[in-house]
Amino acid sequence: MKQRTLVAALLPALAALSAAAAPTTALTAAPTAATPHTLASCDGPHETVLARTQGFDARALWLDGRLAKWTGVQAEGSFKLYYATAAGISAPQGATVSGADGALPLAATTETLPAPLAARFKYAGDGVVLALSAADRTRLPALLAKQLVLVQENADGTVRDATSLQVPGALDDIYASAEQATDLGASIGNAGTTFKLWAPTAQRVSVCVFDTGSSKPKSIATMRADAKTGIWSASARGNLSGRYYKYVVDVVAPKTGLVRNVVTDPYSVSLATDSARSYIADLADPRLAPPGWHKDLPPAKVKAQPDMSIYELHVRDFSINDLSVSAMNRGKYTAFRESGSNGMKHLAMLAKAGLTDVHLLPVYDLGSVPEKGCVAPVVHGAPDSDQQQKIVSDNALKDCYNWGYDPWHYNAPEGSYSTDASDGARRIIELREMVMALHKTGLRVGTDVVYNHTYRGGQHERSVLDRIVPGYYQRLNLKGEIESSTCCFNTATENRMMAKLMIDSAELWTKHYHIDSFRFDLMGHQPRAAMEALQARVNKAAGRHVNLIGEGWNFGEVADGARFVQASQLSLNGSGIGTFSDRGRDAVRGGGAGDSGPQMVAQQGFINGLVYDPNAGSSLRPVTDLMKASDLVKVGLAGSIRSYRMQTFTGETRELKAIVYGGNQPAGYASQPGEVVNYVENHDNQTLYDINALKLPMSATSADRARVQMLAAAINAFSQGVAYYHAGFEILRSKSMDRNSFESGDWFNRLDWTYQTNYFGSGLPPAADNGKDYALLQPLLANPALRPTPVDIAFARDTFRDLLRIRASSTLFRMRTAEDIKQRLHFLNTGPEQVVTVVAARLDGAGYEGAGFRTIAYFINVDKVEQTIIAPAEAGKAYRLHPVQAGSAARYDSTTGSFTIPPRTAIVFVE
Repeated sequence: MKQRTLVAALLPALAALSAAAAPTTALTAAPTAATPHTLASCDGPHETVLARTQGFDARALWLDGRLAKWTGVQAEGSFKLYYATAAGISAPQGATVSGADGALPLAATTETLPAPLAARFKYAGDGVVLALSAADRTRLPALLAKQLVLVQENADGTVRDATSLQVPGALDDIYASAEQATDLGASIGNAGTTFKLWAPTAQRVSVCVFDTGSSKPKSIATMRADAKTGIWSASARGNLSGRYYKYVVDVVAPKTGLVRNVVTDPYSVSLATDSARSYIADLADPRLAPPGWHKDLPPAKVKAQPDMSIYELHVRDFSINDLSVSAMNRGKYTAFRESGSNGMKHLAMLAKAGLTDVHLLPVYDLGSVPEKGCVAPVVHGAPDSDQQQKIVSDNALKDCYNWGYDPWHYNAPEGSYSTDASDGARRIIELREMVMALHKTGLRVGTDVVYNHTYRGGQHERSVLDRIVPGYYQRLNLKGEIESSTCCFNTATENRMMAKLMIDSAELWTKHYHIDSFRFDLMGHQPRAAMEALQARVNKAAGRHVNLIGEGWNFGEVADGARFVQASQLSLNGSGIGTFSDRGRDAVRGGGAGDSGPQMVAQQGFINGLVYDPNAGSSLRPVTDLMKASDLVKVGLAGSIRSYRMQTFTGETRELKAIVYGGNQPAGYASQPGEVVNYVENHDNQTLYDINALKLPMSATSADRARVQMLAAAINAFSQGVAYYHAGFEILRSKSMDRNSFESGDWFNRLDWTYQTNYFGSGLPPAADNGKDYALLQPLLANPALRPTPVDIAFARDTFRDLLRIRASSTLFRMRTAEDIKQRLHFLNTGPEQVVTVVAARLDGAGYEGAGFRTIAYFINVDKVEQTIIAPAEAGKAYRLHPVQAGSAARYDSTTGSFTIPPRTAIVFVE
């Protein structure tokens, strides 16, 4: 239903709020700390400084509601906690404190910290621990709303050192019960509309209501704080669905002073254009449900996590270049409703072949894409020109494109994918329509979520969390600065209410948008405990298991468990949560994700010529390098199971956890196959086609390049665990060598569902991430021999579908447990005498549910020539080619147990 319809139907409710909280006269002078909120406040700037502070770093941390720790400071002199409502404290070294309303003494203590506190704050290092007296402890909740400065004083009362304090420990202790709140945000009930905001350090909070996303404020209501939870609330008579609202929050921002922030709701379920205002809606309102929504169910394709074959897809990429989609729907949620479009026909064919899930890049509210007036620049230039990237880069901040790893509001759909971003209802309805369309096509729907950082922090206009509870939601270093190891403004999901926001958000997407699975960006920055709590919550919301996977990379300020037990590769054993494996990825592609320059050429991988087909830029490599890569490919095929035993190229038999990857990590790290996600390409880094343009010898034909790409697809399809594919991988997608296309516009991210081109040679990719390699890339992009023909693209497309059919045909490619894999997967052609360019394995299906065959034997020959593998134990069997591959030239000789595999071919025999 259009927003204007909702507004017309609910005018009496707005009148009720107006009567309950009558507007006051607009101010004619700048507000001060004592100035109450008025209707004029609602239209004020995002930040008004009411009282400016000297500004202090935050080297001290509240551990709980009584104890603080000042890192790097010894227990010398005396310690006082100064406070000031108007944030006017000055504490110059060697002088006395001024501008404070008062002070409390803190006493140094050597008491042993409770185990939970010691564990949580172990990263803080050595320093003095200070305690409030029992009497003063009761004053702390009120003082947390003021400016607090901890001062170490000399005997004469002069300042030796001064710092502010990081607040999460105190807030989590004092307001722990807020974690149980179930109605943060705007809630609509029989008694009216209620607004609730967790803002325990605020001095004053009001809620403003607007008729529309652009009209003048209609009313303002003062909110009241609950002392137990720190939650502010206000209620109004009537159902305010279809209106918009914002909060006015007076709070001390440590680096700025006492500020008046006009801010949207972290729990917004929808928004006005460009996120200017929060939208009031009950997501259970039938007016927001497309026809059939309440009967919508995901296809019953996934009984266990290894059943998942995932297709990673960007909403805009899917249709913006598809002329078979109506012009108004291109790049929008609604494109997925057009079942007759080329793109939807393509997805339907993948679903029929065995694809189970589409994973959408972020669909929550993004911070970097203008929802009104974004531009679509006209791009042109020669295949190796830098003109295209100049046009794209000049328009990057105002065009309609971004991947979306820049969260602004976690719970609201992105408006740029809606046909009407100004209508808070429309984006809800259309996102639901997209989910329904994909379900109807036979595909479950997952989405990428980025709870590890926010788009902005501090007092920036597009910062929400930090302008409501400064210094709480973002993870801070020991100076009080926001950590940014994930690229942006890291969040602190180790803090109760940030973890709650993440878990509440995932529950909302599960319950109200029928999301079937989640991919967590940089999940290693979340605590394992928070992820397990999230798993339980979304399972309950869905009434079934919701699949969770994510990036388990171990880096940054949380690396190696520095702050908590991480949701990382080596720390999730037994959780059932899947992490992406770089083991097989790097072995297949060659090199690492961060390679640049000549290294990208020299570091060939298992499929693109390592040792057996060297390119002009690679040095002479020993055959053992290829054998090591082959072993890592086998690790992936075995699901990276820690306890799986395999004969290595040296002839030793080892558990996979004893095989070394990357110099110091175990190659096998998962307890169960559902805990590993196998992939060779995703949105990050160069596409496989592009990296192969660098690594394959120039003599490789376009047909060879297509076959090599499908070798990687086969390895992924045959690997135990979750199979993950990047959209367009099956049609040889190129991004014209771009290693990071997050804001490279539609031009470098195009897909062609007519299968005529893969867009290799669309110009040099954006200089910011690729410019240092232009001399290497330019001659490749100019070379027409590196562009695939429609025949090559069709071959890859059809081969990929066949591989999906093979994986779907038997649970032996999708075994449920580590024990199943250990009992039923047997590698052939191993040890020091192996044929180094062939990976071979037997899968035993006797008595296994869904196996479909008594035995499966698969072979992946990456060589340029035919190879024969003799496996005496396989002699005398009734092997035949898998029905999907019945026309292959591969052969089996039952008298000798030999299998002959054509060059650059993956083949499956069954009996």
